[in-house]
Amino acid sequence: MDMKLLNIKEASVWATNWTEKNITPSNISYLIQYGRIKKFGNNGTTQVSEADLIEYYGEYSVCREAFFKEKLGENLNWALSFEQYKEAETTKHIHRLHPYKGKFIPQLVEYFLDNHTDNFKTQTYFKSGDIVLDPFSGSGTTMVQACELGMNAIGVDVSAFNTLIANCKIARYDIADVLDEIKHITLSLEKFVNDFNVIDFEYKLLQELNTFNSKYFTVPDYKFNVRKGKIDEKEYGLEKENQFLPTYEKLIAKYNIKLKQEKNETFLDKWYSQHIRNEIDFVFEKIKNIQNTNTKKIISIILSRTIRSCRSTTHADLGTLLEPITTTYYCKKHGKLCKPLFSILKWWKTYSKDTIKRLQQFDKLRTNTFQLCLTGDSRNIDILEQVKKKNAVFGRLLEEQKIKGIFSSPPYVGLIDYHEQHAYAYDLFGFERNDELEIGPLFRGQKKDAQQSYIQGISDVLNNCKRFLVDDYDIFLVANDKNNMYPTIAENTGMQIINQFHRPVLNRTEKDKTAYSETIFHLKKK
Repeated sequence: MDMKLLNIKEASVWATNWTEKNITPSNISYLIQYGRIKKFGNNGTTQVSEADLIEYYGEYSVCREAFFKEKLGENLNWALSFEQYKEAETTKHIHRLHPYKGKFIPQLVEYFLDNHTDNFKTQTYFKSGDIVLDPFSGSGTTMVQACELGMNAIGVDVSAFNTLIANCKIARYDIADVLDEIKHITLSLEKFVNDFNVIDFEYKLLQELNTFNSKYFTVPDYKFNVRKGKIDEKEYGLEKENQFLPTYEKLIAKYNIKLKQEKNETFLDKWYSQHIRNEIDFVFEKIKNIQNTNTKKIISIILSRTIRSCRSTTHADLGTLLEPITTTYYCKKHGKLCKPLFSILKWWKTYSKDTIKRLQQFDKLRTNTFQLCLTGDSRNIDILEQVKKKNAVFGRLLEEQKIKGIFSSPPYVGLIDYHEQHAYAYDLFGFERNDELEIGPLFRGQKKDAQQSYIQGISDVLNNCKRFLVDDYDIFLVANDKNNMYPTIAENTGMQIINQFHRPVLNRTEKDKTAYSETIFHLKKK
């Protein structure tokens, strides 16, 4: 009877004051929907208890900072956690043009490139008009932020697909032409899909799933009871999977749905249903006929983003594929039975609209500067020669001015296979793969020989890049150097580490929530 209850709006105000972050009513509704806090109230009035809010948001109070510093050391620069930013801000405009595992957030790049100073960053290193280099360009975050800040930038990446993503982010587009081509492809795809039974099949399947889930996975009580240990999620989920399976199999037979392709030789063969593969091929053939090169490239990125979301896997395993899923399944992420996808149409429409919005947002922020990403091995690429080939004006500027410095996040030892994460795109577009040129890939592991190979690789990159830098260069490399390799790398390259900025990493994509940090090494010429 003494429990203090708050409505959704009151709870958002309370949580905002408690966390000193902007917690919206939608955030509170999400917590209720996913069973993080219990729902109270009747007659349409939803309420939550203050005690539940305190329990949930406790980890976001000052205790969180104290916990990280206890585990990782008092020299953590908490300002570099960027905890005040929501995901929508750390993936703003074109930074979410395409998913990319292992990228750093734009606010971190901006912190070191812009002209502000604070207790940690006591001087500025770059100014408007400078040229910045990222020899491990990835999805192009450094180039994008340089563009926003009025700086020129060059990226280099050994992956042809990474280069495509990065260059698509900073390219200029005829938006009307892009919209026209998207409209043409969408209308054609709708007609193509309607010629088969997929739409009717999915409609009926969703009806059956909604009825089943409403009965056995009530929202939000089911998820709340799972969190409180009142329901064995694994046992209950498996039981309901098996219970629904006959219904699913009857619908598959009735609508003659082909779940697997006849071949299993490539990524596209293995991870997509026959219906989705047919739609992918159909759209790709349409894209090949687009005349405007930049329009063709950006729409190719939309297709790539679309098919990434349509792989035959569970929602929880989208980032780390396990085995293809061809039946309905219990989804831990959503706390109910979910289904594989049988058409790309929905995601194609969603990502087409989202891409246009992001391109238009960035157009308002970009500056009239040069940005270019090169495909090549940073250990030996002649950056000046390649820039001249791609853009003669930028090449002359580079020759006269040279590169002021580097901001980059080199790969970590044995963590990610950068080509494999986009295997679907390599299959579709026919890009040549250069897996053997990756530095520190997952398939080589983390043992001593892998570490030595990594040290040599990063050293070779820096020694090559030095040829194109001004004498008084500044190099910033973001790394979690648990094996203490960067002092050796500095020695190998005639550099010295003059400062280290330690930042807590709060919003990791991995499921591991333990205290984790990374270091930004500031290197200069000895």
